[in-house]
Amino acid sequence: MASSLAGQLSQIAAKSAKTLDLKAQKAAHSKSLIFEPRVAASQSFETIYTLCHEGFQELCLLDGRFLEYQRNIFSEQSQAEDRMQMTADENMELNKRLESFLGLVGARLRLSPAIKAVEWLIRRFRIHEYNTSFLLTTFLPYHTHPIFKTLLSILPADIPEHYQFLHPYIRSLINPPRHALTQAATKNHQFASTLNTYVLRISKLQQDYPALIAFWAGVITEATNNMLDKARSGRRGVQQQNEQDVILRLLPVLNGGLAMKKAEGLRFGCYMLLSVMASKGGLDDRMLAAMMEAIVLGWTSESMTPGLLCLSVLAQHRSALQISNRITKEMVKIEDLPTRLTELSKQGRVDKLATGLCLGLVSRMTKSGDINGLPVLQSLVEHHLLSDSQVVVVFEELLRAAQRIDDDTDTEGGVRLHLASLLVTFTQLPAHVGALIQRTLENTHIDMDELELKLHSTFRRKELPAPSDDVKMEDATIPPRDPVSLANRLEQLPKRTTIESSFLSHDPSHIYSDLCEAFLLSVANTTDINTFDEIPMLRRNSALEDSLYLSFYMRTWCGRQHPVLARASALQMVTKYLSSNKSSNVDVQAVIPYAIVALGDPATKVRGAATKLLIALEQFYPRSIELKKSAKQFRVWASDDIYGMGDKSQDLKRLPLDTVVRLLHDLLIPALEECVLDNKHIEAVLQTSLNSSQSSESPKKAESGRLPQAARASIFAFLASHAVHTPLLSARLRLLASLNQVRIVANISRTKLLLPILQKWASLSPSEADAQCREEHIESGEVDEQAVATITANDKEGLDCLNSLVSGEMGVGRDALIAIVFRRLRTMWPSLKSELRLKLAQTLIDSSQSSFDSIDHRNAASEASAELLRTITLSTDVLLSFLAQLPTAAQLADKPPATKRRRTSHGEVARTPLQDSKQLTAAIRKVTFVLQLVDSSDPGSHPELLKDLFNILAELQYFKSQMSSELAYLQGLVLGSLLGIIQAYKSHLKLDRSAVRVDLLVDCVQKTASPQVQNAALLLIASLAEMAPELVLHSVMPIFTFMGSSVLRQNDEYSAHVINQTIREVVPPLIASLRKEKGNPVTGAAELLLSFVAAYEHIPSHRRRGLFVSLITTLGAEDFLFALLAMLVDKYGVTENIRSFAIELSSSFAVEVQLYTAVKYLELVWDVLKPKPTYSAVLLTANEEGSSDPHRIALHELTLLPHLLTQKRLITQTAKLLDHDDMDAARIRELYSTLLESLLALADTMKGRKRIHSACGDVLESLLGLLSTSEFVKSVEGLLDRPNESLRRKIIRSLEVRIDQESPSDAASRAAMLGFLPQLTAIIRESPDIQYKRIAVHCVDKISAKYGKKDLEAVSAAAETISSQHCLGQSDGGLRTLALLCLASLVEILREGVVSILPIAIPKALEYIQSDISEDADAQKLHNAGYAFISSLIHYLPYMVSSEYLDKLLSISNASAEADLDGEADESRIQCLQFAAKQLDARSMFTALEKNWEGAASAGIIALREYLDVLSIAIDRHPKAIVTKHSTVLANIFQNAFDLRRRLTVLADDRFSTDAMSEVEGDVNEVAIKMIYKFNDSTFRPIFANLVEWASSSLPKKDKQGRTLRLQSVYAFMAVFFDSLKSIVTSYATYLLDNAVDSLETVNTKDEESKELWSRVLRALVKSFENDQDDFWQSPAHFSAVGPVLCAQFTNASGLPLEQELVPAIVELAAAAESSDHHKELNVAILKHMRSETASVRLAAVKCEQALTDRLGEEWLSMLPEMLPFISELQEDDDDVVEKETHRWIGKIENVLGESLDSMLQ
Repeated sequence: MASSLAGQLSQIAAKSAKTLDLKAQKAAHSKSLIFEPRVAASQSFETIYTLCHEGFQELCLLDGRFLEYQRNIFSEQSQAEDRMQMTADENMELNKRLESFLGLVGARLRLSPAIKAVEWLIRRFRIHEYNTSFLLTTFLPYHTHPIFKTLLSILPADIPEHYQFLHPYIRSLINPPRHALTQAATKNHQFASTLNTYVLRISKLQQDYPALIAFWAGVITEATNNMLDKARSGRRGVQQQNEQDVILRLLPVLNGGLAMKKAEGLRFGCYMLLSVMASKGGLDDRMLAAMMEAIVLGWTSESMTPGLLCLSVLAQHRSALQISNRITKEMVKIEDLPTRLTELSKQGRVDKLATGLCLGLVSRMTKSGDINGLPVLQSLVEHHLLSDSQVVVVFEELLRAAQRIDDDTDTEGGVRLHLASLLVTFTQLPAHVGALIQRTLENTHIDMDELELKLHSTFRRKELPAPSDDVKMEDATIPPRDPVSLANRLEQLPKRTTIESSFLSHDPSHIYSDLCEAFLLSVANTTDINTFDEIPMLRRNSALEDSLYLSFYMRTWCGRQHPVLARASALQMVTKYLSSNKSSNVDVQAVIPYAIVALGDPATKVRGAATKLLIALEQFYPRSIELKKSAKQFRVWASDDIYGMGDKSQDLKRLPLDTVVRLLHDLLIPALEECVLDNKHIEAVLQTSLNSSQSSESPKKAESGRLPQAARASIFAFLASHAVHTPLLSARLRLLASLNQVRIVANISRTKLLLPILQKWASLSPSEADAQCREEHIESGEVDEQAVATITANDKEGLDCLNSLVSGEMGVGRDALIAIVFRRLRTMWPSLKSELRLKLAQTLIDSSQSSFDSIDHRNAASEASAELLRTITLSTDVLLSFLAQLPTAAQLADKPPATKRRRTSHGEVARTPLQDSKQLTAAIRKVTFVLQLVDSSDPGSHPELLKDLFNILAELQYFKSQMSSELAYLQGLVLGSLLGIIQAYKSHLKLDRSAVRVDLLVDCVQKTASPQVQNAALLLIASLAEMAPELVLHSVMPIFTFMGSSVLRQNDEYSAHVINQTIREVVPPLIASLRKEKGNPVTGAAELLLSFVAAYEHIPSHRRRGLFVSLITTLGAEDFLFALLAMLVDKYGVTENIRSFAIELSSSFAVEVQLYTAVKYLELVWDVLKPKPTYSAVLLTANEEGSSDPHRIALHELTLLPHLLTQKRLITQTAKLLDHDDMDAARIRELYSTLLESLLALADTMKGRKRIHSACGDVLESLLGLLSTSEFVKSVEGLLDRPNESLRRKIIRSLEVRIDQESPSDAASRAAMLGFLPQLTAIIRESPDIQYKRIAVHCVDKISAKYGKKDLEAVSAAAETISSQHCLGQSDGGLRTLALLCLASLVEILREGVVSILPIAIPKALEYIQSDISEDADAQKLHNAGYAFISSLIHYLPYMVSSEYLDKLLSISNASAEADLDGEADESRIQCLQFAAKQLDARSMFTALEKNWEGAASAGIIALREYLDVLSIAIDRHPKAIVTKHSTVLANIFQNAFDLRRRLTVLADDRFSTDAMSEVEGDVNEVAIKMIYKFNDSTFRPIFANLVEWASSSLPKKDKQGRTLRLQSVYAFMAVFFDSLKSIVTSYATYLLDNAVDSLETVNTKDEESKELWSRVLRALVKSFENDQDDFWQSPAHFSAVGPVLCAQFTNASGLPLEQELVPAIVELAAAAESSDHHKELNVAILKHMRSETASVRLAAVKCEQALTDRLGEEWLSMLPEMLPFISELQEDDDDVVEKETHRWIGKIENVLGESLDSMLQ
């Protein structure tokens, strides 16, 4: 209950106005935007009003709206207004006025008058407390301005909750950054709502300003973006709900902002918000549409452009394309809208907005007939504001609108007229858009014919091929025409024609175009078309008697240029007529081909009308039963004039009546339904029905159910004759599409019947052909394709026609036709018979070569001929024919060729003079082309070409001489073809050896600079070597000699393949022949090897290994590897490159091969050293070059062998083989023995040749390294008995290397090594060779380190030997060093087992350390080894280091420290001593250090400092109990240390300078402190007391200097002591108080040592005073003992540094003794000295008072009344310095007291 009451009271207290709390009121009054709190607190409201009203008046001058506040919040009466006295209603009214003013003044807060005006509101009405939220919101746009920071400083503690995020910035008084406000608006919805409400309110009052709007828009937009991002988490439903919440919070500000037409800035901000909301997907279509309407209904001319931009963003995110009617209406009102949208499109996408507007305009036009928006729509499309898909959508909507408009909605036709004009305009748009519109027209489901007729215009563009490049493409779009002009058109037509008999005549028609135009105008209306059908011109009544009526409609429905509706109507009119005249007994079979043409029409409607026509035709003929009776009664319609009068109509093939019936009834009528669905089906029907059967069944069975062969032949001939004679290209094209599917009918190929079409078409000039195609809107390529397709394979006349086209006899200038001809030839080529194929091939090759003789149209045909030959499969007879036609040297010579071809010695044709360069060039060109054809025709499948190709290769030698060119390409082609043929012969054919010309191939290798030709020739030779080696063997050596200088140097994969292939195929027969001769094959192949060795340095490095491995493997590694290695060394020497390559090459073979190679290699060296060398003289050509010294050659060769034998891979593989006790291992051992025996014999022979002998030793060392450790050790035991010292050293050294390489876990190696230790110790004992001993000691060291712990007994025996006189006792320094290092290792291994040797080893080690303290490097090594041994001993056997040894070690170390040794020596010594300090027991260590103090001090400063380091480590190492136990010894050590200064002064030792002595004392004090930390009080207090007594009274009184120096050291320690241990040891000052007082009182100002002691005493006292926390110095006994003495020291001001030393001591004493009595005593004593006669005394006293004033402040100045008389006197002191310092003291007093002393000092 009490706690609840207390809480309530605290809340009331917090909210109370504190009217009685004057301090709180003063603090509240001090809150100001302008003044500092101290100044503001002292200001009255009158003063404030006067200042602030000036600012208000300036605001009124700037803006008259401020004047209304003159009557209330800025009136004179406002000074007396107090919010605390007002009622709630009055305060509410006041808040409205205040907030209104703040909203108005917000735009000018950067101005000083505005700040002054706001200052009044803060000071008088305290708006920062009562209107905090509104005030902060007003100032937020200026959050980066210093004034905002000032505002934060005056805010109350309890700011509104939605502004709590400002607390960190209020505490630290820094401006909040922009991102903090954005985050707050994101997370704090109340803050965002406050900001939105504020902006709406200010804008509504028209008080908004750009800075506010920009700030609000930026923060809220970014916050909205963040809020929408955060909303995208969780399930989809949760996301949508979150997004809706965000939108609902923003809707009020959007609605309000968009409704304010005068607040342009606010509208712009709303546009930004809407853009973000739309882009984040937060608005659905309904909301987007509503917002878009709000934008357009409220925008003005200024906000229109950003409004459009916002509209475009919103439109982009709508799923619906069309915008509402209201938006469309408002947008159409914008002037120059398309231009504005185009500019906006540069900033962002506007395509959806433009699309929606277009659709809206179309909708308005459809519903209300409003055509005013159509120009806008047209401009939008023409400005490319819509994407392709959007253009399609808009255009399709226009088409649908045009389809929906009728007379009810468009009574006068104006809408349709404008719409048609717009559609035509769209179809005529250039480039991409126009093509897009045309594709849309093609793909639309709307009946375009009906629509075109409805709008009286044509939209679909028909682009026709131009006759030449400079004639533009025709445009078949027809602009809209007047719909009422048909009657006039019919009246203008003549009534009849007497000139024309048929509209299908080949002669041009003068009336057809006018008739057709009238027909097109009539097809949209049934009445009109019937009217047209009855015109006299057509002669409908006599349609079956003459040809005009039917031929007109036939020509019309075949015309591609006519609309679909027109074509269908033409068919319908004929159908209608024939249906009404069924019983006319007229054979109208001439209509059937054109009906078939209609069945192939792409329009379904036309094909449907054609089916009705064919049904009507079928009904036109009698049934099959009545045929015979009525056949003679039927008259054939248009039999003589359908294609005009003359042969063209007379030559038509006509069908018998029964065949006509069967054609209709059996072929066409059953397939009509499928033909309606697929316009290609008629082609399949005719193909299936007319083609002769290719079934394997019997002819009768295959022909069952089909038309008879005669009928099929008749039908085929009938259709073909119409295709040949019709003047309509479109009809011919459709008929050919079907007829070209028929191969043969009744042994009659289609070429026989249709060839005239191609002949006639090919005879036309390009302009004539283009004109015909353009007239009928047909692509000429279609006609070319079908015309050429009439030619079938193996039809001689047809092929002759094609040959004529290829050769240029026909089709001049018709490049497209020629290209199709060549495509047809490529298709037909596989089906041609041999003789026809040969003839065609000859035509093609003649054509391919003809273009180079002229520059006319033949170029295209020539290139096509060449390309065709390259791509078709050429048979052997064709290739042989081509090769036989190639020109020869004899044909190009002046004279006829001789009866026998003359050759040069190398197979070249004898040169003849050059006749004609053009002739020669043409010959080379033809040769090239034919060889290319051969090369691309898989020469291996044409082996018959072998002889001819070799002849061509011979002819090329002639051409080379004439052309002065390598002709490498041609030679490569021939060689490549020959290689393919030879490969084919390898597999299954017998080679015709008489056709092979190896001499020509060798010439290609040797006399051609082209690597490609050389490679090809080498591959061919390699292939021949395998098949017929006898043809190649005599040419082998020249080939390899050439390869060494050329091919081997190439760096490509193909050359590498050539080399390998040549080696693999050519070398084996060569070696076989050499072995047959029973000679040495190595010498026989020396030239071959030499060629490769000579080329070594030119062979690419990455190919060398593979190449030489291939060579040696092919030759035989056992016989040739050694020779190749020896020749490489002889040629290039044992360089790093040769060495690495030799190792790499050798390692590629088996171990046995490598060892055998080494044996043969040594035999070669033996042969070199013979008086008469045999095979080495052939292999090693260096002898021939004048260097006949065999010993030099042998030395070079031996240098390589160690590298070959030390390969890791060889060693590993040898070990693996020797592990298996089998035949292979026996073979390895046999080879090894042979090699070892030969090598040792060579070494014995070459004893007199030191270099060769040494090289033999190197080889032997590497050879021994091949063995495993066990095998190696066995071998060594025997070899070590040999007297050769160098050899023995090498063997032992190889053993040392082997030890490093072996694994400690290898049991066999371990046993072998440990078993070898006795022999090593015997060497150490018995050998006089010091080097030998050194190596042996190394081996013992390494064996012991690796295996010693496995056999301690053997290692112990070795240790005894090493420590004996035979090793450690030897005079050789190096041996001693190795012995000590080895013993150091053995100590670690043996531990206690080494004790027996220590009595000998330790004295020797100490002796060597002491004797080898010198600058000599070798001596220092021994010095370091001795310390290493002692360190190891201390580390593992510390108890074996006696005090005697330790004393000697420390003594020696002193001398070593002062010697000028290198860093390694110093490090070894320091490490040893540190080990001793850590490892040895405390008693031994501290005792030895006590004994060694004198020695260290005498040795020098370095030794002394090392001594102190060791002492410090020893103290740190041992625990407190141990250190305490030896406190007496340590106390003695430190007494000696504190006496060092006195002792050195007495001895006059000038090695210790003042700085050096200070450093030593610093080290002593540091170590002493470490020691004290280990003691407790009961232990250290006696030591401390003894120390003080020892320092002050142990020396005779007459030895004043000694006492002074000793006390200097002690007091220096005391200062560190009191400073380190702080208040714990303050009481220890009791022991030194008397001595300190005595030292101060007896100071001799003329003695420097006495003055130094005086300073050190004061420093120690200062540290004691500083750390007094137990009132030790406040005690009267202690204070009275030292205080007066310190104050008495002012009398020594002239001789002592009082300011530096005395003043701090007195100040610290006064601080420690806090009693006022003590302070008074000190003050009185100091003041007395201010009246001293000595100026320096007075100055020191003043300085002291200054320091006391600074330190103690008011506490010290409580005695100011006593000080004032003295201060007054000192103000007029005679000494200027004293007077100056007095004034400074006065200033310090005034600063402390805060008031002046002038009144007190008067």
